[in-house]
Amino acid sequence: MKLPLLKKYALNCFLLTIPILVWNILLADQLPEAYQEAVFSKDIPQFLAFGESISRIVLFLLMAVMPLTLTTHTQKTGLALFGFGTLVYFGSWLTLMYPISSECPSSAIGFLAPAYTPFLWLTGIGLIGDSFAFNVRYRRGYFFGVALVFLGFHVAHAWLVFGRMH
Repeated sequence: MKLPLLKKYALNCFLLTIPILVWNILLADQLPEAYQEAVFSKDIPQFLAFGESISRIVLFLLMAVMPLTLTTHTQKTGLALFGFGTLVYFGSWLTLMYPISSECPSSAIGFLAPAYTPFLWLTGIGLIGDSFAFNVRYRRGYFFGVALVFLGFHVAHAWLVFGRMH
């Protein structure tokens, strides 16, 4: 395999999610009890859990076949939005782990923040991507459509847990 071809597949938008995945793995046990796996996944309807999992897998697969390039203004704007969105996402976790007041984790806006703030960094990735690593016509709507489906399931899941806890 030639080096440029390897680079085409290895340097992809999925790489941007690595800091987010590491954050989630290292700090998930620091979140409130409602976000712990045993509580968060309990009694979630199968269609919701299945839809969330499948759409997450498709979303990550799409990112893995979207080459990571930053040559256009749109891509550079996407990178800035991704960075900002990642910081907002991390902040949503921190407000649950170290609440300034007891109202933040108990309000719907605060509790659901880790579920809806990925909209920002996913939008950034969607703006960065402008092609597939293989010969299929690329349209941003593919990525944004799957991202919105995932976020719908993800927020609905968190909403059910919030409703159960409050």
